[in-house]
Amino acid sequence: MNYTKFEKARIIGARSLQISMGAPVIIDVPKSIIDPVDIAMLEFEKNVLPITIRS
Repeated sequence: MNYTKFEKARIIGARSLQISMGAPVIIDVPKSIIDPVDIAMLEFEKNVLPITIRS
């Protein structure tokens, strides 16, 4: 599914907030990446976000 840059920013922002508040991370993250936004972007790129998106 294609998202606009605004939808992508909203999705990644919501997931990074969840991660920063202690939500479990679904993918294996390299130890060099500690920023919640970067982790959320990795999850978004791999299509493993635990967020349901309605269209």
